[in-house]
This record gives sequence, C-alpha cells and structure tokens, in this order.
Amino acid sequence: MTGSRAEAAYSRAVAAFSTPTLDLLHGRFAPFVVASLSILFSADRAAVPIADAHAELSEILDELRRADEEDADRRVPAGSGRDVCRHWVRLGWLVQQIDDDVEVYRLSAHAVEALEIAGRTGGGRTRVSNSRVRTLLEAVEHLSDSAEADPVRRLARLREERAALDAEIDRIEESGRADPLDDEELLEEAENVLHLARELPADFTRVAESLKLMQRDVVAHLRRDERPTGEVLREYLQRAQDVMQSTSEGRAFAGALRLIGDPDRIDALTEQLQGLLRQPFARMLDSSQRTELDAIGRRVELGVEEVLAAQRRASHVITGQVKTHDPLRDRQIDDLLRDVMAGLHAWGGTGTVADPVRSMPLVDVGHLRQAVSDIRPPAAPAPLADAGDVEFLDVDTRAWGGPRYAELEAYVAGLGQEFDLAQAFTDAEDDTRRPVDLVGLLEIAHRNGMTEGSEVSVVEALRPDGTTRRFAFRAVTARTTKEEAHD
Repeated sequence: MTGSRAEAAYSRAVAAFSTPTLDLLHGRFAPFVVASLSILFSADRAAVPIADAHAELSEILDELRRADEEDADRRVPAGSGRDVCRHWVRLGWLVQQIDDDVEVYRLSAHAVEALEIAGRTGGGRTRVSNSRVRTLLEAVEHLSDSAEADPVRRLARLREERAALDAEIDRIEESGRADPLDDEELLEEAENVLHLARELPADFTRVAESLKLMQRDVVAHLRRDERPTGEVLREYLQRAQDVMQSTSEGRAFAGALRLIGDPDRIDALTEQLQGLLRQPFARMLDSSQRTELDAIGRRVELGVEEVLAAQRRASHVITGQVKTHDPLRDRQIDDLLRDVMAGLHAWGGTGTVADPVRSMPLVDVGHLRQAVSDIRPPAAPAPLADAGDVEFLDVDTRAWGGPRYAELEAYVAGLGQEFDLAQAFTDAEDDTRRPVDLVGLLEIAHRNGMTEGSEVSVVEALRPDGTTRRFAFRAVTARTTKEEAHD
C-alpha cells in the first residue's frame, strides 16, 4: 500500500467521523442521546412541540440523574432539557420548524441515520439470509434488464419469466393448493423487510433537507443578483415551479412517489402488513419487531408528507422572495451602508476629536393652545345596562372568554385544606379546564398562598372547540383558604 492510498483512506475516515451522524454515535453522551431521541420521536410522532420536548427531556434527565447515584458509569449531560435541546440543534441533530403556527423539533437526516444504525446494531445479529441475497440478485437482474438494449435478449428473458409463471399457475390449478414457505424462511423474509424499512426515514428526511438547502441557496443568490428584475423573475419562478427537479434527491423521490404516493397503494400495503401479522410465523417475531412491521405503512406515509410539505414550503418562500425582490433598492441600501462604514472609519481615526452631545435638539411645535372654547364639563356617560337585561345570543362567545372565577372558587372550596394544583385542574369539569381557567386557578392559588416544588407538572387543557393544549410548570401545592398573617 502506497503512502498516498493510506493518506486518502485516512482523509476519508476523518471526513466521515466529522459528520453529525458519527459525531452523535461517537460522542461522550452517545447512549443518552440515542435513548432520549428514540423516546421523544417515533414513527407516529415525527415532530414534537418545543415546549413538550423541553419538559419531557427534563423528566428523562431527572430520572437518569437519580439513577446515576447508583451507577457511576452512566453519563448524563448537565443543564436543563431546554439547554440540551438547543445544544443538539447547534450540532445538527435537531431541526426547528413551524408546523401549523406551532414551533416544533424534528430529527435531522443525520440523527435519523444514527438512530437507525444504533437500532440495527442493538437489535441483534445481521444474518446473511436467503431473502437478503435474493433481494440483491433481483435488484441486479432488474438493473440488467432495464439497461438491456438488445430486443432479442429482452424478449428471451420475458418469455422465460412467462414460462415460469405459467408453470406455477398450472401446478396450483392441478394440486388445488398453494405451498407457502416454511416459518423459518418467512421469518428471514420479514427481517429483510424490516431491514429495508429502517432506511426509509433517513432517506425521506435527506430529501426534505436537500429541498431546504436548495431553497436557502436560491434565496441567497436572489439577494446577491444584479441582473434586471424581469430576468430574475422568469428564472427563479421557473425554479420554484420545478423545485422537486432541482436536486438529485428530489428527482429520485419524484420517481419513488409514483410507486408509493398512491393512497390506494398505501392502503393495500397496510392491509398486507396486518395480514402478515396474523400469520403463524409472526409469533416468532419479538414485540418490537411486530410493532415496527405494523408501522411501515404509516412510516412511508409520514415520509411522503414530510417531503411534500418541504416542497410546498420551498416553493412558497422562493415565490415570495422573487415577488418582493428589488435589486435596485438592495444596491442603494448596500451603497448607504458602505458610506456609513467609511464615515465611521474616517471619524474614528487617530487624533480625531468628537464633540460630545450635551443635549438633544428641541422641536419647534409652534404655539400650543392654552384654553378651550367650551368651559362646561363634558356630559356624563349613559348609565350601564343592568346585567340581568343582557342576553347572550351566542354561548360560544362566553366559552372563549376569561377564567370562570365563581365556578373555580366554588370548586376549590371543596378540595380540602391543601391540594395539588395540577391534579385539581385535571379533575375539574370540562367547561373549567380551558387554558384561561388554568390561569384563574393559579391566581386563586397565589392569593391564598402556595408552595412551589422542584418537579415539573404537565396538564392538558381543553379548549371550547374540542382541541387540547399541554402546559408544563413547577409543581404547586395550594391552600383552599388564605393563610392568616401572624404578628
């Protein structure tokens, strides 16, 4: 081996270990990162609201730190859940996005790939099975057929396949039965399917991130562009329309979308997976493998939705930038900023004396009015209507109002001398479990006196339209009546 080959191999290895994927798996807190991310994110939970992620990660940290007193080898990072999540964002393991006006965390493609590697490695041995080898051979055969330009060879291959299918049909019609594979071979097939499915989330996320990178690149070039506005509009609006064809990952996904983007095909895939789980060989799979096999359809559907959402977002951002882009105005602003910087350098030179500003200049407002023409006081306002005369035509408008203090105080009066505020809010009636009622309950607790604990309480509030919101706060022990002060 020559020195140049060794240096090239070493350079490739250094570059690989500098990626966020191997950095996650090779770091000091790698077991904690893998465990926490696998808890926070799942196939059915691709995005987590930032507030929920901070609260849940704080609970994980507290639990592991309490257990860390018995296990000195366990490594848990310092800081709160919020600090750890922000550190992961800087390292490229988490991505912040806005989904339906809610700021959420998503796993980056590097984090998805790292979790897939950790899951595959920790899930047991990888077998060189008949199913996996056959998948490789069939892929090579399909590639060879697709590249075949000789019509004679193509026809010969198709006739061989037709003959094999006809022979199989005749055998089943004569015997009246279909002989499936034995359970061991079916188990190998299922493990191969799981192996292929584990690579899908990283592929989908990688396509979505490539679209976001293309979006940032287009916007950056647009802001630096000095060509006429009409030319910029024509070029970048066309790129916005063809955003899926602008990257190699996007073009590959567009081809795959024709296979898996059909809702009927997704439904058929889900039915097939559920049918497989009812087969006898499925009992040989452990619980995690059965859950993973059942979630393949949902994982594919979520991956397609993620890429299509990234495509729509990129098209919207690029179109908005193109419509509002004004190269002439940008050049004027750049010239102004350069003039200001040049002036600051000249003014801040050696030996320059600047007179201090001792007072702000006065504005000449002219002669202010000193008297009013009518010295009589304004008339008194009309008396307010009696509350009993008010008729609420729409009950929903009252449901969206402020806290219902009367109902809350009557409810608190029956809770005993002291009570946990989170538990009290959870046990309340649905019409007093709105987010504003949580604020009202906190006001009552603060008025009567309360004690904050070190733990974090999480409650779920019910909005009038039936949607729910989760809130996290320090645990509060409140009193039913106000504590009297003693001298």
